[in-house]
Amino acid sequence: MVHWSPFVVSFKKRWVQLAGHAGSFQAGEYGRLLKRYCECEQLSLQALMGDVLRPFVPGYYGVVQRDEQDYNLMEDLLADFDSPSIMDCKMGSRTYLEEELVKARERPRLRKDMYEKMVEVDPLAPSQEEHSQQAVLKPRYMQWRETLSSTATLGFRIEGIKKADGTCNTNFKKTKDQEQVMKALEDFVDGNMQILRAYLQRLEEMRLVLETSEFFRTHEVVGSSLLFVHDASGRARVWMIDFGKTVPLPPPLTLDHRTPWQEGNREDGYLWGLDNLIHIFRAMLPSSAPKP
Repeated sequence: MVHWSPFVVSFKKRWVQLAGHAGSFQAGEYGRLLKRYCECEQLSLQALMGDVLRPFVPGYYGVVQRDEQDYNLMEDLLADFDSPSIMDCKMGSRTYLEEELVKARERPRLRKDMYEKMVEVDPLAPSQEEHSQQAVLKPRYMQWRETLSSTATLGFRIEGIKKADGTCNTNFKKTKDQEQVMKALEDFVDGNMQILRAYLQRLEEMRLVLETSEFFRTHEVVGSSLLFVHDASGRARVWMIDFGKTVPLPPPLTLDHRTPWQEGNREDGYLWGLDNLIHIFRAMLPSSAPKP
């Protein structure tokens, strides 16, 4: 199975984590959310509070402690919605940091658990040698995993969808091409063109700001998601979430987030994925004229 990122839903004051790490989140008060402490996320959110991307990320209110556990206190993005439908899209052309790949190579260890996960998804994926060892090296597994979904083909992948009627779907690990993504998105919005247009407008606004953001230019943004939320009122918003693997670049290095990744260049493909996502949303609107 693919390892899902945190994907959380607040529904009538009940907290349900659809995929990810059990116990990572707790409900806060006054429209706030507690997320298990992560230093990378803390530093990223602190910096984002002073960046042009501030309207596109959760508000951040510092570190709090509950039951001897530290949490990052942030805005509950679902607080103003009534029985919302929610989608989590993981952005970028890879979901592991370059340093994770380097560390895994420095200490090569055959992993039986990763071999079993690989075989569960595709019995033909391991090589003859890997089959005989019944194990794979972690870098091999990490890079193979990205080829399963649209992460490798489109620069983003759908992690999970929870609809207003309570139905949940996290079975997108083989959703790879544009047609499959379109089908999932059509189901998510129930064919509502007003909501689709609202999402498209928000994504286009976000892209313009990303292209001017000093934070974005100077950070490797890996494993981060876009959170899509709408409800029956027609309200629809998108935010950037999950910054546990967002790390600053050594000066004077900067990224354009579109250049294809080659080990060493730190490019993450975030804007390439966003370009493709916007293209798909536009293509789903029957009345929209093609744009460059």
